[in-house]
Amino acid sequence: MAASNFKCTQLSGALTRQLLESVDSVLFDCDGVIWRGDQAIPGAPEVINTLKKRGKRVFFVTNNSTKTRKMYADKLGKLGFNATEEEVFGTAYCSAIYLKNVCKVEGKVYLIGSNAMRQELEKMGIQPLGVGPDPISGVPIDWANVPLDHEVQAVLVGFDEHFSYMKLNRALQYLCNPDCQFVGTNTDTRLPLEGGKSVPGTGCLLRAVETAAQRQAQVVGKPSNFMFDCVASQFGLNPERCLMIGDRLDTDIMLGSNCGLKTLLTLTGVSTVADAEANRKSDCPHRQRMVPDYYIDSIADILPALEA
Repeated sequence: MAASNFKCTQLSGALTRQLLESVDSVLFDCDGVIWRGDQAIPGAPEVINTLKKRGKRVFFVTNNSTKTRKMYADKLGKLGFNATEEEVFGTAYCSAIYLKNVCKVEGKVYLIGSNAMRQELEKMGIQPLGVGPDPISGVPIDWANVPLDHEVQAVLVGFDEHFSYMKLNRALQYLCNPDCQFVGTNTDTRLPLEGGKSVPGTGCLLRAVETAAQRQAQVVGKPSNFMFDCVASQFGLNPERCLMIGDRLDTDIMLGSNCGLKTLLTLTGVSTVADAEANRKSDCPHRQRMVPDYYIDSIADILPALEA
């Protein structure tokens, strides 16, 4: 794949200006790109606020399903970013759109997920069941005959700190019905934390349910095209004039490649240049799609080009 030789280029002054001139809209992943935990990455608010002053449209696209759009907008505001709720596309919100518009769900949804997901589903007129702890009692035959709500039309799996054997079992019982639809927010296997620590991510929970149900979920989050389609359809975006900035090759950069966007890897999060280079040298087409067009140490490094 000769074209890939031109990929994975480090951004510098003149090239940064050229790249920014070639796009109208910039999509940012959040954690590891514009903030880490509860701290903004130094210079990130200035970059985003200056992009907007320069007339660029900015969107925040995250696989995290534990917050509503409003919660994200509040966090962005607190950290100094000029952002509105409408610019935030998280998997809690996008899953609700997917269930409503693609799955055509009009009944109830069995939700393995957060309160934020419950709120986003309710806003779409969908009734979720199952949020909170679900303790177990009895013996296996009781579990197999657990009472089910016959109005449930789909199972949705997102991040759930109360994930349990009973929830896994309930999801399996619903999914034994072939008419019950099966949706997952994202497949990220780990959530990186400060100090190089991490905890299991939604992908682990989703894989458990897929294994039990012997079914594959429709995944809404990055790198699924649906995530970009949500933004593009609401704001009329032209993919060729969009830039996706992220810290993960398997979600952010892959999303950009899948949807025909320009891609920029920032090195303040998960993936490294060595990871990207290994993909670039691979003959595997799937790995080739995880090679960014450009990389940069930190998002703050594009500020001089923006201010010039």
